[in-house]
Amino acid sequence: MNFQLKEAIEILERTPKTLSYMLTGLSNSWINCNEGEATWSAFDVVGHLIEGEKNNWIPRIEMILTKGETETFSPFDRFSQLQQNADKTIEELLSEFAKLRRENVETLRRLIHTHTDFEKTGVHPEFGIVKLREQISTWVAHDLTHISQIARVLAKRYQEDVGPWKAYLRILNS
Repeated sequence: MNFQLKEAIEILERTPKTLSYMLTGLSNSWINCNEGEATWSAFDVVGHLIEGEKNNWIPRIEMILTKGETETFSPFDRFSQLQQNADKTIEELLSEFAKLRRENVETLRRLIHTHTDFEKTGVHPEFGIVKLREQISTWVAHDLTHISQIARVLAKRYQEDVGPWKAYLRILNS
């Protein structure tokens, strides 16, 4: 088992800055490109990350710590951001994400103590019994998944333009 809270927080703290460096100031053609019908743009992904900060990670961690297996987590709507952010800029979304993440990492530090049992459990509506360490580890892996997704979506915008080099660019062949 590799989970270490301190190391998890290292990634969680860096995600907003990573996305800000990656996306701030890019033209809308970059921010809004996607991989085709029913896929997400970088704009959509950042909106999704905001929804996770509001309605997923900390509420579920709190439930594990306070209610254990007595209540099931509320389902998380992974698509709600698609209707909510049309009038915002990517910079506004990135700023909101950074603020929420800062608050959530502070909350995480306040909730978790050196004696916290990371094997404590809660009930996921789809997976059943899940452990605290799995919830926090998933939060980290989720961040990295979406950073990777954004990089892939941006790269695929030039998929046809790279010519024969596409054969050497794994990101365009995934």
